[in-house]
Amino acid sequence: MSEPSNASSLFQPERNCWQVARSARAAFLVDGDAYFKAFVAAARSARRSILLTGWDFHSRTRLVCDDGKCAELEVGTFLNDLVKSHPQLHVHILIWDYPMIFGIDREWAPLLGLGWKPHRRIHFRYDNTHPVGGSHHQKIIVIDDAVAFNGGIDITHRRWDTCAHDANDRLRVANGTPYPPFHDLMMVVEGPAARALGDLVRERWRKATGETLRAPQSRRAGWRRRLSIRSRRRADDPVEDAWPNVLPVSVSNIDVAISRTAPPTNGEPGIREVEALYVDMIMAAKHSIYIENQYFTADGVGDALVRRLLEPDGPEIIVVLRELSHGWLEELTMQTLRTRLIEKLRAADRHGRLRVTFPWIAGLADGTCIDVHSKMMIVDDDILRIGSANLANRSMGLDTECDLTIEATGRDDVREAIRALRARLLGEHLGFSAQETQQAIAATASLRGAIDALQRDGRTLRPLTTLAQVPDAVMNLVAAADPEKPVGLADLTKLFAPGEASRSTANVWLRLASVAAVVGGLAALWKFTPLADFLDAQRITSWARQFGSAWWAPLAVMAAYTPACLTMFPRPLITLFAVVAFGPWWGFAYAIAGVELAAWVTYVAGQRLNRGTVRRLAGRKLNRIVDVLQRRGLLAITALRLVPLAPFALEGIVAGAVRIKPWHFLAGTALGLLPGTLATTVFGNELQSLFGEGGSVNYWLITAAVFLLALATWLVRRWLIRSAIDPRSGASSRTASAQRVESARIA
Repeated sequence: MSEPSNASSLFQPERNCWQVARSARAAFLVDGDAYFKAFVAAARSARRSILLTGWDFHSRTRLVCDDGKCAELEVGTFLNDLVKSHPQLHVHILIWDYPMIFGIDREWAPLLGLGWKPHRRIHFRYDNTHPVGGSHHQKIIVIDDAVAFNGGIDITHRRWDTCAHDANDRLRVANGTPYPPFHDLMMVVEGPAARALGDLVRERWRKATGETLRAPQSRRAGWRRRLSIRSRRRADDPVEDAWPNVLPVSVSNIDVAISRTAPPTNGEPGIREVEALYVDMIMAAKHSIYIENQYFTADGVGDALVRRLLEPDGPEIIVVLRELSHGWLEELTMQTLRTRLIEKLRAADRHGRLRVTFPWIAGLADGTCIDVHSKMMIVDDDILRIGSANLANRSMGLDTECDLTIEATGRDDVREAIRALRARLLGEHLGFSAQETQQAIAATASLRGAIDALQRDGRTLRPLTTLAQVPDAVMNLVAAADPEKPVGLADLTKLFAPGEASRSTANVWLRLASVAAVVGGLAALWKFTPLADFLDAQRITSWARQFGSAWWAPLAVMAAYTPACLTMFPRPLITLFAVVAFGPWWGFAYAIAGVELAAWVTYVAGQRLNRGTVRRLAGRKLNRIVDVLQRRGLLAITALRLVPLAPFALEGIVAGAVRIKPWHFLAGTALGLLPGTLATTVFGNELQSLFGEGGSVNYWLITAAVFLLALATWLVRRWLIRSAIDPRSGASSRTASAQRVESARIA
């Protein structure tokens, strides 16, 4: 397993990486305890800048736990104290502007101005520039452009743990509630590699906020000025060596490839460097591929692994995943898709080189497991990759991601560092030391052999044999949960420019597929999850119908749509309930009435809110199409409701703020939501057959309904687009219209 590797580099800037930058030192951090300690040590050396970007951030995150107790060092207080101590220091925090459905475990205080009070030099922003369904998923911290962290761990709750992953660690608590063991990795770099990551975060900040951040002064200064600074450094000058003193160096003088994923937005092409490098690494493997990942659903990566398994002398492939999912929804979607990929790989494993495993430790509560959150791959002894990108389709093209990769290119010291990390990780999962694990790998000449030789009671890697089985129809529906590309209206202005008639039905089908996924997911919830043991479908149906007999039930259902729209709760679930409670026709009527009521509430709110506030809430996505909303109110609202560019409530607020005609707004809302509501009604009515004893679903009826709805939607959109183009309109009328729009624009 340690033959000399080819000295040529795998890295190809602008194809499988953004750039390759040098790092005088690099380190690999395993698990949250080591990461948080290293972050605290590095942040204390900061004098000019701390850049932090992530999927989540929580100011109450505890950073240091030692000697059986947890130090009272929370990140919010820690950062406030830092900027108070160093007058030149600014902290910029950028996290995903998440939908409310993700808000249960998140901190609302910074958004609402309550709770944690960031210092005036701590700048907290939310990134809302991702397409519908996408998220900002990079997890990067850059200190003075001198040292940077990148990987899979956010500075938030439920991330801290030690490598022991003790089943009953009393320090592993969030908001007073214990959580299961958590495993993840980070990489630390310095020098040019850290500066490159600083540039990446500053560019992300600019795209998310419109603000341009300057690099720390020591970065901008010329070499003469830097020499002068070194000779007469003041206490508040940037520290040249911000390397954490608690952090041993894993490898020195190494080139680091920075790979990104970014979706196509605002006319810019997407970036798929993450996926390209994953495939290149897999195809370059000679002996072994070792993978740790939170998810395992990426089709492109899976196809590359299949090709290698089919080779008679291809590499062995070891995959470490978590055993269980977070809740029934993830079990239905991501775990179901994982099953499909694993079965595909096993079918290709004709030579017995594949192992799909999960770490297990005795004493864990039922229904819990070690949460493998890593995004890591090691190829042979030559290539190591640590980052934020899951092996999921969305991480290949929809979310923003960043991975760091190093390669040995013939250097024995780098190969030894990579071997040491792999042995440490396998040893952690198996319950042995890194040295014992490395000895087992050498003795058996394979990773598979070492895993077999080191099996023990109490803690080990177990084969992932229990795979959730679902019908093919459900499998196809849940694929919508892991999209590879943005789903939505990318550029409404271009789509509805004068004279242009879009005839594509792709977005209609995607919309209907989303509705079908929700309905199928609800069906599978009862059929394929433990909830079936507690909630009998007939009992729920009977309860819903009993509820529907009350005189106030229709009012309650119609009123429920308003809070649902404000919190981004899935509206089709309410429609499904209405269909069961009142029957298909009345259920459909109450659903439309409830949606219209919710739309009217948001419209009135938009009329009364300060327009500057609305502009900030809307962001650039909706601000760019204000003039389209004014000129083509009915058409634009219909299109927005068919394929939403922003949350339902936000679209209504903006429509009210720009004074779209009320009847245009309400009619457009009804037309745009009509296909989805009808589809949900048809599916809901058929779903009752599936719930019943011996019942069956009329798939022909569902197929016909979907087809007719898609056709009707396409015809309505075509008619609306043509009717919006007034042949009597000349340049002068368009100019006058533009002037009226400009005077009414949100500003």
